Amino acid sequence: MLQHASCAARAGAGVLLLGPPGAGKSDLLLRLMGEGWSLVADDQVLLRAEGDGLRASAPAALRGMIEVRGLGLMEGLGSEAEAVLALAVDCVPRAGVPRLPEPARFEALGRALPRLAMHATEASAPRKLALALDALAGRIACRAGALEGAGPRADAGEAGR
Repeated sequence: MLQHASCAARAGAGVLLLGPPGAGKSDLLLRLMGEGWSLVADDQVLLRAEGDGLRASAPAALRGMIEVRGLGLMEGLGSEAEAVLALAVDCVPRAGVPRLPEPARFEALGRALPRLAMHATEASAPRKLALALDALAGRIACRAGALEGAGPRADAGEAGR
């Protein structure tokens, strides 16, 4: 399935960036790459169901390329061939980001991912995505909000004390 989106990966976990043209998907992708994330796909993402999850890759003609507004279509930046998706992010205007969001899901090809809204051009957006992946991987906890229940349980850490 071809999805209008961009995709970055960190430590084997992919993040699908969704939104209309001009929402900041490529800008956020470029900043993530500057922080050590890998480019998977820009503007067009191929989604494939695999097991219980979704795998993302770039169409062959766009592999390894990113459109940088004001510069053009850049190539040779290095990329990952594909990534297992862990999270979907709607790139929305600042007013569209709730302070304490309810958990939501992105669904495609009969599979679902956690979904959150983010203002893509906000300076803290790359750090917020890193926190979200850390919560989903169980390294930190989210007690309320979009990823509520993700991460280690508070009482599990106290049991070892």
